[in-house]
Amino acid sequence: MTGTGLLEEHAEHEAAVEDLEIELLLEAAYRHSGYDFRDYTRATVARRLNALANTLGVPNISSLIPMLLHDEPLLPQLVSALSVTVTELFRDPNIYRELRQSVLPTLSTYAFFKIWHAGCATGEEAYSMAILLEEAGLYDRATIFGTDMNSASLAKAADGIYGLATMRDGQSNFVRSGGRGSFANYYHARYKAAQLSESLSRNMEFFVHNLVNGPALENMNLIMCRNVLMYFNRDLKDRVLEMFLDSLCHRGYLCLGAAETIDFSSLADRFEVVSAEHRLYRKL
Repeated sequence: MTGTGLLEEHAEHEAAVEDLEIELLLEAAYRHSGYDFRDYTRATVARRLNALANTLGVPNISSLIPMLLHDEPLLPQLVSALSVTVTELFRDPNIYRELRQSVLPTLSTYAFFKIWHAGCATGEEAYSMAILLEEAGLYDRATIFGTDMNSASLAKAADGIYGLATMRDGQSNFVRSGGRGSFANYYHARYKAAQLSESLSRNMEFFVHNLVNGPALENMNLIMCRNVLMYFNRDLKDRVLEMFLDSLCHRGYLCLGAAETIDFSSLADRFEVVSAEHRLYRKL
């Protein structure tokens, strides 16, 4: 066998070993704690677990298994490593323009409505929705639910305290989203951080919910789940979409992330497309 052939065989062996290590760790996490990452896309999981192993100074992913089973503090680190925590205020501003045009007119016909930010991470998009509704004069009719499996992220969301850089980006996104008022009216800056106005959280609830095995929520008028399903394999995406269907009221809306679509899902015929560009759908 040539040197190149030996290198390829070694690489294949290493990849197979790593895949087995990941499978065993994820199975251990599920049996030990109930957190189910087994149907997350393998490339994402491998990258994040290798980063965690490197941070903890252990030689490989399998070294995390005894730590998980016998070292309780590792569990939140594992959950954090595999959670989707990237978000910002008015992320993808054109989405909020689309919501203003296509969804808010329908919501305005209800005396009361509910919005679910599924996988809300540290809460910026839930607060963005509150501002959107406040400007439209609809927030007093709304309840916003922000859920995530990462309790540390939810604690930050409940506090509503973010860095000044976050607020500067939020200001720019707010303007680009079609915001009409002064963004500065919605927060108070102090030292190197800013706290969002407490009035924005008056109709907001944050709580732990795992999309993989959590229950449906009832009678949601709009579900925002952006840039989360992209980390799930096809079977898990379909299970989560089925749960969203069970959660939505008749003719409720679902908004996904820019890299996500229902086009190849077995549930695609259960929705109509409101905006393909902005991944906005409506339950049939």
